[in-house]
Amino acid sequence: MTITPLNEEVCSTGELGDVPGVLQDTFETEAASAELADLLDDQMVALLAERARVQAAEGGLKLLGDGGLLQAITKRVIEAALEAEMAEHLDQGAEAGMPNERNGRRGKKVMTEVGTVQVAVPRDRAGTFAPETVAKRKRRTSGIDELVVSLTARGLTTGEIAAHLKEVYDIETSKETISNITDRVLEGMHAWRTPARWTRATPSS
Repeated sequence: MTITPLNEEVCSTGELGDVPGVLQDTFETEAASAELADLLDDQMVALLAERARVQAAEGGLKLLGDGGLLQAITKRVIEAALEAEMAEHLDQGAEAGMPNERNGRRGKKVMTEVGTVQVAVPRDRAGTFAPETVAKRKRRTSGIDELVVSLTARGLTTGEIAAHLKEVYDIETSKETISNITDRVLEGMHAWRTPARWTRATPSS
């Protein structure tokens, strides 16, 4: 099935106002990336460089997909964020007089821009922990949605996008999932372009 390409002028401009979801997040990515880069000190960069050198010597440097260097880093970052969220959740419960405690972890596969990663999500005994880093029942990051939208805007079909994600990122996804992502974004764009405040009221008879 071929999806009608998104309006590239709309996708590329920064004048989207209050467009919901992944479209608005896209314009914040560059600034956020710059801030993260500043957090990498020389020692961390040296360690990553050494691991990349060893990987290259053992058969070729690989950044994306299964076994990629960035995949391992992404896993660590996501798990660290989840642990921080859990600690904050438990502290807030204790302050509110509702003591709670950890209850192990569960594995979860998450599709990210660098490939699918297996992360350990902490659990609490009360079952009230609702992480934002990887929300419950969510299996992909917003970056995957942005990537799908970008490829759709270039005229790729759902099948071609699925093949691209598999070949480059080693991500298994269905054409139905890709179609659902683009449908949701298109609905958001339609809602933004025709908001209720622009609709002229029909005079009563």
